[in-house]
Amino acid sequence: MHTRVTGIVLSDDDKILLLHQDTDGPRHWSLPGGKVEDGGTLEEGLVREMREETGADVEAGRLLYLCDNVPARVVHITFEARIIGGALGAVTESADTRQIHAVEFVPLDDLPRLGFSDLFVKLCRDGFPGAGSYMGPKSAIGL
Repeated sequence: MHTRVTGIVLSDDDKILLLHQDTDGPRHWSLPGGKVEDGGTLEEGLVREMREETGADVEAGRLLYLCDNVPARVVHITFEARIIGGALGAVTESADTRQIHAVEFVPLDDLPRLGFSDLFVKLCRDGFPGAGSYMGPKSAIGL
């Protein structure tokens, strides 16, 4: 198993920061994040991946959830993140970054038509009740 760390940035006007990018699956919008490098901390991985994929400098907030994707052999760890600087949209091309077409704050109401579940939208609106918990498979949080 390898570890993937992602960040959720929610705005005061009910929007979430997402990437529009090439993926292997049917959904072409995703949370920013990526693999934690050997010897690196979760926070370092989050800060680096958010900077590479969005151009934003962030600080890690609360641990929102821990999920696994057993078929892909990935543990997903997602944190609340707050933008503290950088230039949104200044994407850094790197070996592990899939082509990113856009970095946008997307209204939560638009998420279902972009392939996100109603459950994930509800979790965002409700402030991720049970934050910091192991949630089981990614499907348990609607991803």
